[in-house]
Amino acid sequence: MKQLWAPWRMPYLRSQHEPSSGCVFCLKQNLADEEAHILYRGETCYIALNRYPYANGHLLIIPYAHVNSVQYLDDATCLEMGHLVKLSERILMETQRPQGFNIGINEGMAAGAGIAEHLHLHIVPRWLGDVNYLTVIGETRVIPEMLDDTYAQLRPLFEQAHEEQARGSE
Repeated sequence: MKQLWAPWRMPYLRSQHEPSSGCVFCLKQNLADEEAHILYRGETCYIALNRYPYANGHLLIIPYAHVNSVQYLDDATCLEMGHLVKLSERILMETQRPQGFNIGINEGMAAGAGIAEHLHLHIVPRWLGDVNYLTVIGETRVIPEMLDDTYAQLRPLFEQAHEEQARGSE
């Protein structure tokens, strides 16, 4: 019998049974970037690695505003989210070389939102054949790279993009 070793999942499994001490996305935005795997901080949103990814390079675009629906976002936030989707896709194409993307928002528990109280947008790189019997039958995903390694690969490109944007707005 083969074993799938994924010790990074245990904190997640334990957290499912612990009482919440506040919104994870509101708490995350107050942490150091490296600790929270925050890749980019914009005016109204930030980009972070998903701590429990569906695929390697799975990013989240998270508004600073604690709202549960797109209808409560102001226009500036919606516009920045769109720009950050484009930036994220460009950087992921350069570094991860996916063959496609799933990009979307799940609003409400019925729609599959794991954290329904704080709206966030998912960008999931995809490759042909990346979902196999293990995911379908075993309800298990294999992520081939540690989050810290993915962060180290992506962070410099997001920093560069942020610096370029700052120079362009001067």
